[in-house]
Amino acid sequence: MPFLLLMYVLSFLDRANIGFAKESMQAATGISNAAFAMGAGLFFLTYAALELPSNLAMHRFGARIWMCRIMVPWGLISAAMMFVSGEKSFYALRLLLGAAEAGFFPGVILYLTYWFPDHVRGRIMGLFYFGAPLAFILGGPLSGFLLEFDGVGGLHGWQWMFMVEGLMAAAVGVWAYWYLDNKPTDATWLTPAEKDALVNAMALETTEKHAHGVVKLGHIFKDPRIIQYTFVYFVVQMAVFGVTFYLPTQVAHLLGEKVGLKVGLVTAIPWLCAIVASFCVPRIADRFKAHRVVAAVTLALSGIGIGVSAESTPVIALIALCFGAAGFIAVQPVLWTFPTRRLSGVAAAGGIGLINGIGLLGGFVAPTVKNFADTVAGNTAAGLYVLCGITLIGALCVFFLQWPKEALAETKIAEEFA
Repeated sequence: MPFLLLMYVLSFLDRANIGFAKESMQAATGISNAAFAMGAGLFFLTYAALELPSNLAMHRFGARIWMCRIMVPWGLISAAMMFVSGEKSFYALRLLLGAAEAGFFPGVILYLTYWFPDHVRGRIMGLFYFGAPLAFILGGPLSGFLLEFDGVGGLHGWQWMFMVEGLMAAAVGVWAYWYLDNKPTDATWLTPAEKDALVNAMALETTEKHAHGVVKLGHIFKDPRIIQYTFVYFVVQMAVFGVTFYLPTQVAHLLGEKVGLKVGLVTAIPWLCAIVASFCVPRIADRFKAHRVVAAVTLALSGIGIGVSAESTPVIALIALCFGAAGFIAVQPVLWTFPTRRLSGVAAAGGIGLINGIGLLGGFVAPTVKNFADTVAGNTAAGLYVLCGITLIGALCVFFLQWPKEALAETKIAEEFA
């Protein structure tokens, strides 16, 4: 889990660090606000298009090969962002980055279904989701620090940022090939008794899914629950990236500072709250078996936080952003317990890829919607109000989402796993 967490930190950092580069990169290249919003979102077009086939490939070839295949190209392309010289090169590299990174996140979600039974999976996914806030807690100050290298070696600070953070991802990708085990049966660090216990527990769960869930790839496209869930995930991703891409700029305006180390440190505060929430919220949902209600309330609090942050005093706005970030991060591991309980085998590989791919189109739509609302209204608060409203609609949809019944074999699985 720590290694997967490291991979996710680098993944989230390399897709969202353009938020730190925004103003300095625009000043150096002449990229407009509208073009920046378009480029920020283009990543998700190729990412979404290749999610399903990438996840099917990981199901076929295993995590060791496929995670290395994903991380090394994405790291090199992210580093190549240092060569952006205008709108066309910006668009092209964002599209290539999306294509390279496609399949990483759903691949990890699928990978976790090989290792952790349903009754603990929500908590484990909560730990994995530490990666997003950690990317900003550690990556925010790192990105801000690298921006201070402006002029060193004849490079802009934002060029140093893309180069260093991209090469870090490529190096970890090489490491992944030697470190990851495809399945529990391959793990040399488990004793034979531990392997047997885990394999038997997962076999019981697979039998239950075959009896009551979705196991054929073609069925994921017509299952109404999967379609409904995909829409909810789309809304959540709009909230995530509608806020994430603009958070450094928003904090800079609140502080009256330029984006740098100080802004990077302050932007870490909402993500600290997100880590606490990611630890607590999935445990509450698992403990009381109230995933639907917990997810709906958490997402609603996130939407309210986004709205309040739009036009408030700096202190109130920062507190509101803490609720917003904590909510839209912590709700996701709870939501993922829905499809992972319902899908199995190749349907799980395809379904998780499909949900994440279509859902992440919200990351393409969000910057454009926010920029459009800001432009029409003539202020930067309008886009946040729109994102607030969309997030509250998502919370309402979650509340009425038909959650799968508790697996009939869950008690037996828990006993076997123990």
